[in-house]
Amino acid sequence: QVQLVESGGGSVQTGGSLKLACEITGYAACLAWFRQAPGKEREILSTMSTGGRTAYYADSVKGRFTVSQENGGRTLYLGMNNLKPEDTAMYYCASSRRAVDTWCTPGPTWSPEYMSWGQGTQVTVSS
Repeated sequence: QVQLVESGGGSVQTGGSLKLACEITGYAACLAWFRQAPGKEREILSTMSTGGRTAYYADSVKGRFTVSQENGGRTLYLGMNNLKPEDTAMYYCASSRRAVDTWCTPGPTWSPEYMSWGQGTQVTVSS
């Protein structure tokens, strides 16, 4: 049974920074951060194997967000800089027990049957 617990969300002004953390227990091959804004579909932001190779950033966050991990993949972080109002969303940590490729890229690795989710942490960016 995989458990993921996020922390670090909050409210900031445009241009501010936040760092999210996710504590993971149980087996995971791949780790990722997603977000979902009201009325929008859930969006994958970044993926990383538990071996620590950064695989993917969505264009919407590339250059502003940085994913990292510690403790052999037991803690996953998302550093967020230059935040914009459009970054306002619920942010979720997720894991997959199946790595289709070594880079954990979006695709079959992230099929629902392989995934576990955290409860989410809210990020609100005001203008």
